Amino acid sequence: MEKKPYRSSIVVDGIDRAGMRAHLKAIGLIDEELRRPFIGVVNSWNEMHPGHKHLREVAQVVKDGIRLAGGVPLEFNTISICDGIAQGHIGMCYVLPSREIITDSVEVVVEAQQLDGLVLIASCDKIVPAMLMAVGRLNLPSVVVTGGPMLPGKFKDRDLAIYEIREAAGQLQKGEITREEFKEMEDNICPSAGSCSMMGTANTMSCMAEVLGLTVPGCSTTHAVYSRKLREAKQSGVLVVDLLKKGIKPRDIVTADSFANAITVDMAIGGSTNTMLHLPAIANEFGLTITADDFEKTSKRTPHLVDVKPSGQCSLFDFDLAGGIPAVMKELGEQHLNLDAMTVNGKTWRSILANRQNRDNRIVRTLTNPLRKQGSLAILKGNLAPQGAVVKQSAVVEAMRVHTGPARVFDSQEEAIQAMFAGQINKGDVIVIRYEGPKGGPGMRELLAATSVLMGLGLGDSTALVTDGRFSGATRGPCIGHVAPEAATGGPIAFVRDGDLITIDIPNRSLMLDVSDEELEKRKQNLQAVPPKVDSKYLRRYSHLVDSVWRGAVLKDK
Repeated sequence: MEKKPYRSSIVVDGIDRAGMRAHLKAIGLIDEELRRPFIGVVNSWNEMHPGHKHLREVAQVVKDGIRLAGGVPLEFNTISICDGIAQGHIGMCYVLPSREIITDSVEVVVEAQQLDGLVLIASCDKIVPAMLMAVGRLNLPSVVVTGGPMLPGKFKDRDLAIYEIREAAGQLQKGEITREEFKEMEDNICPSAGSCSMMGTANTMSCMAEVLGLTVPGCSTTHAVYSRKLREAKQSGVLVVDLLKKGIKPRDIVTADSFANAITVDMAIGGSTNTMLHLPAIANEFGLTITADDFEKTSKRTPHLVDVKPSGQCSLFDFDLAGGIPAVMKELGEQHLNLDAMTVNGKTWRSILANRQNRDNRIVRTLTNPLRKQGSLAILKGNLAPQGAVVKQSAVVEAMRVHTGPARVFDSQEEAIQAMFAGQINKGDVIVIRYEGPKGGPGMRELLAATSVLMGLGLGDSTALVTDGRFSGATRGPCIGHVAPEAATGGPIAFVRDGDLITIDIPNRSLMLDVSDEELEKRKQNLQAVPPKVDSKYLRRYSHLVDSVWRGAVLKDK
């Protein structure tokens, strides 16, 4: 018998492989299929996850495309956690660490069963980055299918996104809305399956997958309920077999220029601060390095063009109608992007964008009429954050871009929320939430619950929040995260006391604590260890192995 020309030949070729062939026949394969390429369909479907609940149908259509192109689809699953359901309690400690489990689980199945290529299906915050990490690590012909946003919610003729019901809790507390209005909003804010309808982490990372060239063009903003999503899924199944036959692998497509394009588009679309975690981690799997300085340099030279929630006015639905990521890239053009970067469909961005247009320059602004002259994210450094901290500057009101205020210090998100609801936070304060970093959390929780209360209580234009934890992509306001070194490793944030003055200066990229080096050194001598928020075998291992937030919070493997 002629040797099978694919990697999976190690499973099916030779008389000593009769047992393997028999097992494959046990799942229904016939002799003709054993000669065809084996394509793994990695599905992160989850019954408790609105962003992933529809992915069974998407996976089925992917498999149809693979069969259409002459491949054999072999579907398997991996985990997916909904950040929205894990918010505000210890469950969030597990969310970022789930990224590494997903990546590792894909590697384990693919290498154990020697699959030839992959289509990876995901929708949300940690799952899309994890799949992209797996693509870079395995370097097998691959296409990513992102599940798409949910439709926007509706309340009193307004489009809504999920963060608005969280902020409404503060409005209810203040008597600005009724319980009936609150209930109506709650019942209508998530009207369909899909990732949350805003430029949060889920949709930002889906956009990054598209810019990196690993999805079909337009995939990231095609909504979950659209038939177009199914056509993209089928096309992806066809494409992966074509990539395999041509011998084109992800590292042939994704280069340093691809990541430079991704960071640029991230700044232009008002992307989530979590890209600071995920893009370096993905780049690491592709054998490349991204630093905080790469984000900062790009932000300073990239205009913010897209007026999308949570920092803007429009929904992801509006953004898709305007042309989505291709419209943004068309506006940025050669002045800001390398358009010769390749994509999985075998075309360069230059070729793809030749037939694309910006359909609404109120949503996707032009270079001559940007929302802001700089990108959406800014890196701050100073004696409070020697390695750096991040703020979504596009979501900060002008009055808070430079602010000095007394610290109000808390060792957990829960303590800070309790103080806010009890009226113990004054306008002008700088809330400090520490021991929420990758090691100290452990797991670097999103502090969306705290930032939502801050905004809902009307403190977002007068009160800042600084943390070694991170924020949801839904966060807006003067919220500064990723402070490093973190408190658990002896970073300066561990030594802040109530009443210390903290100065935030976004234009000058500065985050300073008005305490002398000598005084900080004295405080170090009396530091009391803060126990982790959850007792977990996995999180203990994670805490020991996790690297700095500014290296993507990846797990060290040596």
